[in-house]
Amino acid sequence: MNPVDIKKAPACPLCEGDGGVPVWKGSRFRLIRTDEAPGFPVFYRVVWTDHVPEFSDLSDDDRTLCMDAVALCERVLRSELRPEKINLAALGNMVPHLHWHVVARFEDDSHFPAPLWAPPRRERDTAHEAALVRRLPAVDAALATRFGAAFGSTPSPLQP
Repeated sequence: MNPVDIKKAPACPLCEGDGGVPVWKGSRFRLIRTDEAPGFPVFYRVVWTDHVPEFSDLSDDDRTLCMDAVALCERVLRSELRPEKINLAALGNMVPHLHWHVVARFEDDSHFPAPLWAPPRRERDTAHEAALVRRLPAVDAALATRFGAAFGSTPSPLQP
């Protein structure tokens, strides 16, 4: 079975639902914000629409399109929030559906400079986290606008 031909896989959470707060949606991929990593409020995902498990399952043009989306998300987060670093990851071990993590990292986060999946190095700065959360509606709007301009328009932002 060719994974590129699979449109929907049974019991795949990224096929069955949004996977987070919808920010922008196109025909080939969508951008969501997730809150599943406590202490890391600026955590986005570029989720490929078709159920493919690996980046290499995409055509050359689709791989370019996917990475253009990841890079645009990174650029907007850097511009809007000025993080210390952006982490990119495409693990897919728990959910074998192609998606890229785009996470803004700050020097005062509980794990910095270690990966967010590592043990914490210090207590969480909940005041800074709350300040970031307050900025997320504007960040989502900026992302939706830039994604719409680059990849085609959809309502901006998608969340209520």
